Amino acid sequence: MYFWLILGLITLIIAGEFLVRGAVGIAKRFHISTLVIGMTIISFGTSAPELLVCLDAAMSGHPEIAIGNVVGSNIANIALVLGVTVLILPIVVDRNSKRIDWPMMMLATALFAIFAWDGEIQRYEGIILFVILAVFTYWLIRNSRKKTKKQLAAAAIESEEDEDDDIAKIKDKPAISVVFLLIGLVGLFFGAGWLVHGAIDIATHFGMEERIIAVTVVAFGTSVPELITSGVAALRGETDISIGNLIGSNLFNIMAVIGLTAMVHPIGVSDAIIASDMWWMIAIAVGLLPLMVIGRKIGRFKGTLLLGTYIAYIAILVISIINGGDADTTAINSPID
Repeated sequence: MYFWLILGLITLIIAGEFLVRGAVGIAKRFHISTLVIGMTIISFGTSAPELLVCLDAAMSGHPEIAIGNVVGSNIANIALVLGVTVLILPIVVDRNSKRIDWPMMMLATALFAIFAWDGEIQRYEGIILFVILAVFTYWLIRNSRKKTKKQLAAAAIESEEDEDDDIAKIKDKPAISVVFLLIGLVGLFFGAGWLVHGAIDIATHFGMEERIIAVTVVAFGTSVPELITSGVAALRGETDISIGNLIGSNLFNIMAVIGLTAMVHPIGVSDAIIASDMWWMIAIAVGLLPLMVIGRKIGRFKGTLLLGTYIAYIAILVISIINGGDADTTAINSPID
């Protein structure tokens, strides 16, 4: 059981490195900012496991699984993953993250809450979410390319000496960047699955209750791809990828995962989700804005606040389950299965 845990962790770390290298190479080759790459290709890739799980749940007659998966993942992405990332390296937030990306994430969150309020997300609501995401993604990439080309036309291209040697070698070879990107995405997919399987086996071996495993080990496993990718990006100094990955993942989770799943089958939303978890997700998303605008960067103190918020959320959730105040957890499944 320890073998799968260690193998999964090693695979995730290596995959995260490949993913960041490939993404930065593509960004430089096609004149797209690393922030936009983080919000699109990387965030979509790290959220792909959730999409596969939710679509499978919808087709097997259990679409409500998608709601808990998305709400829990969005809470973890901001409170846990961003918290840990800025503890590794503080992030100077790009202006576009404040003016465009965060408002878009809040729009998605608000629509999600409104659509879920009546206890079910309908097919037409799923279509609305997915179409908005497609239009926003197209605009984001198109705008980034235009802006970058203007900058290159207005001034000389930066000296090669200022670039990372490895990235400089691959930026003019898009095929290599794509290969790196694909290796990273595949590695994240399998690595997360192995990590979660190993963690569940260990937790079960030591007598942890299944419900506790579901809201701790499995919930953490769902956000491991984002955690590893953002951590690697922070260590490489590509902080735009870190913040873009997390905001983009939250967008993708709501507008693509929920959108596509609802298009397959209307999604039932439990009263417990609406009364508790949904409010946690909204509050954490709203709370991200002052952390972005107050001060020059999101530093380690703010990271500690975020991490403490996630720990408080998990503690309250676990206590409610122990006291029998939460809804049923019928099965423990890897979020990557």
